[in-house]
Amino acid sequence: MAPLARCWRFISGVSIPVSTFVSFTCMLIFIFILYQPTPGPGILQRLGWQSWESVSTAPRPNIGTDSTSNQPKPAESASSGGVEWWNVTQTEETVDGASLPLDGWAPLLPHDTGFSEIAVTHCFVNPRLASVCDPASTPEKDAMMGKFVRVDRNLNFDAGYFSGYLNIYYRRTRRQDVKLITDIKLLSNSQSPPSKDWVKAPTSLRSGVLAAPALHLWYKLGKTASEMSKAERSNLITELDVLYGDDIPWTHAERLVDNEARGKTYGSLYPPFFMLNADLAVPPRAPPLHFSHNGQFKVVQVADLHFSVAETPCRDTATSFSCPGGSDSTTSKTLISVMLDIEKPDLVVFSGDQLNGQGTSWDSKSVLAKFSREVASRGIPWAVVFGNHDEDSGAIAKEEQVKLMKALPYSLVEAGPKDIHGVGNYVLKVLSADPSKMHLLTLYFLDSGSYSRGFYNLWGWFTPTAYDWIRQSQIDWFMQESASIKPIERPFNPDRTKDLGHVWRRQRADQLVPQIGKLAKPNALMFFHMPLPETYNKADTGSNGRPLDVGISGQEDKGSATDSDGFFTKGILKALETDNSRDPTPEVKVIGNGHSHLTENCRRVNGVWFCFGGGGSYSGYGKLGFDRRFRVYDISDFGETIRTYKRTEHDGFKEILDDLVLVGKGART
Repeated sequence: MAPLARCWRFISGVSIPVSTFVSFTCMLIFIFILYQPTPGPGILQRLGWQSWESVSTAPRPNIGTDSTSNQPKPAESASSGGVEWWNVTQTEETVDGASLPLDGWAPLLPHDTGFSEIAVTHCFVNPRLASVCDPASTPEKDAMMGKFVRVDRNLNFDAGYFSGYLNIYYRRTRRQDVKLITDIKLLSNSQSPPSKDWVKAPTSLRSGVLAAPALHLWYKLGKTASEMSKAERSNLITELDVLYGDDIPWTHAERLVDNEARGKTYGSLYPPFFMLNADLAVPPRAPPLHFSHNGQFKVVQVADLHFSVAETPCRDTATSFSCPGGSDSTTSKTLISVMLDIEKPDLVVFSGDQLNGQGTSWDSKSVLAKFSREVASRGIPWAVVFGNHDEDSGAIAKEEQVKLMKALPYSLVEAGPKDIHGVGNYVLKVLSADPSKMHLLTLYFLDSGSYSRGFYNLWGWFTPTAYDWIRQSQIDWFMQESASIKPIERPFNPDRTKDLGHVWRRQRADQLVPQIGKLAKPNALMFFHMPLPETYNKADTGSNGRPLDVGISGQEDKGSATDSDGFFTKGILKALETDNSRDPTPEVKVIGNGHSHLTENCRRVNGVWFCFGGGGSYSGYGKLGFDRRFRVYDISDFGETIRTYKRTEHDGFKEILDDLVLVGKGART
């Protein structure tokens, strides 16, 4: 018992001081940490539409335009004088330039590190295979001024095989004691630089072109980085790139020379140069897609641009017709700009064959620089699906094209999952304008592929290649995406609480009003380039006994693939808007296609509308008497009503053809 007694006396002896210490510690924690006066969670949160939303009690930041910002002031809400949820001020995207690599050519990275030297080399060995013609350097110079980086663009690409490889190299450095380049000029032998601080790259930019007079690149060395002010650093040359053809430069790029200076006669497509400045910004992002307060959302489909590196005459026009813009893509962009100014859409969908392929899109980047410019310059979000010509005849891979397009302003393009067939399989959702941000419309985008090689091509190298089709992996992906969309109460009734008051007005007297509702997925539109075989099936019969087929068709052969994995029956008709087996209404109401330039009809098959965009470009084939045209989808009643029509170039786009309600009140049945 003695050991137990001693143990009990020990415990009794330490219990009082230990309990006192623990109690004192808890009291301090309560006083200095837990017991802090607070107005409660209500000061940080407010009850919104079906959710709690965090709000800030701090003053609103200045979102107006000032002397240091060119960003427009966001639209104000008519209800409370605040900012719409899609226009809230966001922190400007910045990139830590110190983390970017200096020894690789990546013209889309927003570098802020200046150049220390530029060189030009002419070689008959491809520099991608061997470095025998790289500019001379030493380890000491590499450490001081940076390693030479090759601009991976052959300036003699179109000057013939025997002209060799002409490339530009540069060094960039973060050292503070090295003079940096602030300007570049191209001068002939008869011209002199304006001052002594200009350095000449010895090799001519016309080296390898027979009988072409010399044209040299000169660069100006300014102060060192430590001596420059912030304003002076913004004038540094931080990247060089080369585009081919006569069109506009890449985004945020500045044209270095004009057509006359670069000697157009010494190479049919001799490349112009562009320089990128240190203030290269992250391109403007598209705001979230949303309906207007009165429940409208408009989509314009631009089909089959078929743009090339070079400008060419307009195709399939009358002999007396001359392109107003002087060439095919210039005229086509003029058509797009006029149509956009008339329609003012919320989204533009390019439905494939943005590139002409067929040997004319050998530099895809030069073509991608221009096809979306008219849309982006107006701040309109845009999306893309790929066509069968976008990747053929020397064009870069679609994965690389997506990277380039994502670097363009207001782009919503996505590459999509890597484990399914194709590139560009993605979903966009259009939300309501009220604080609920309710998902009211689904937009599916799929890659219908380019060409496939089946058993019928194994024994003939020169047989025509068959069109590709939407594969089983894409069907599975679509069904998964469709299943993940939650039903909503339809028709949608926006928040009509007192704080929003009179904002929610009807857009017209006969607007669809929520009287008999249902729980269902939002309506959906789908876009892909090449039509399905079912597109050409017999049309549904309307209540008047006539086929539901409106518009021009039958002027060209069927554009669908001969093979199919059954996307229409296994996907479109299986993805229903409700789980009610007695209501077999498909979620996807309309499928928009391109590919067939002379086909522009809408045909309903098994309850689903197939609509073609028709040719909208003078770069693609057409037909005399068939005006270029664009299809418009005017969605109203918060996604319940889908109307479509076409605008043609006739009479300055004042002509509207085949105005048709596909879904909703007044729909053709």
